[in-house]
Amino acid sequence: MGTVIQGHVGIGSSVSGEALVALDNFSARYDLDRIKGIFSRPSHKLHGESYVGKVLVLNAAKGGVATAWMLREMASRDMAPLALLLNYANPIIAQGAAFAEFPLVDRFETDITCAIQTGDQVYVDPATGAVTIDRDAA
Repeated sequence: MGTVIQGHVGIGSSVSGEALVALDNFSARYDLDRIKGIFSRPSHKLHGESYVGKVLVLNAAKGGVATAWMLREMASRDMAPLALLLNYANPIIAQGAAFAEFPLVDRFETDITCAIQTGDQVYVDPATGAVTIDRDAA
């Protein structure tokens, strides 16, 4: 049994996977190379890292309406994150997650970027807003 962190009720199905964590903010439009599946903005702390199939753990959503269709497009090509955990999600990223049909949880009881480490195995349950960290499985 791992550590459970409570967030706001989210969007999408339950998933389990490896976390990729940074205190940076997130924009699907400006931070990602959606073709290669990596963070492409040189100033982003995850620059060069693959986000495909990872549970992204970041600070806050940024950017505008293009994020919604970009997330959907990435998901249609199996080039999307497994899930997105944010300290704060804006309505655009919530719309994008719903449109792309991938899990999103935000507004945690603690800073999620400090509670989870890159490489941790996490179970995300958007229906309850709970995230379970299983460091023994990592």
